[in-house]
Amino acid sequence: MRRLLYLLPVLLFVAVAGYFAVGLTRDPQTLPSAMIDKPVPAFALPPAIEGVPGLSAADLKGQVALVNVFASWCAPCRIEHPLLTSLAREGVTIFGINQKDKPQAVARFLTELGNPYTRIGADADGRVSIDWGVYGVPETYVVDRDGHIRYRHVGVLTAKDIEQTIRPLLREVAR
Repeated sequence: MRRLLYLLPVLLFVAVAGYFAVGLTRDPQTLPSAMIDKPVPAFALPPAIEGVPGLSAADLKGQVALVNVFASWCAPCRIEHPLLTSLAREGVTIFGINQKDKPQAVARFLTELGNPYTRIGADADGRVSIDWGVYGVPETYVVDRDGHIRYRHVGVLTAKDIEQTIRPLLREVAR
């Protein structure tokens, strides 16, 4: 009995260490999403800035598009922005959901970095982002012609992500 009492802390430590070791092997950008292959949530957002229309679920039907959730105060959003601008120049339709931002800050951000977005909805209170299952910014979604979410990328997009995942998926859903 005494021996079991001495072994209990060791066994408990091994179990906890094993649990954390498994967690460390998982890629945080592959967080599961209940929204994959489901229609985008019903929403209608006002314009984030003057001169660029707002965004609604209806805007996402009939074309393959990326939906990028971003904010001017988000440092990682600045890192991925040139890649989004490049995709837009190549003809990829990109819609923006701006999260919890002031219109002046969004305008400055886009004036400084360029505007890759066809439409930008202002999600001032973050409720639409919650409906999409957003954990934080940036997040990027591939939406098919039927308005179904086909892919979700959590965090900064890299050139590797675009070449290995985004472009092939855009081609696949465009067929």
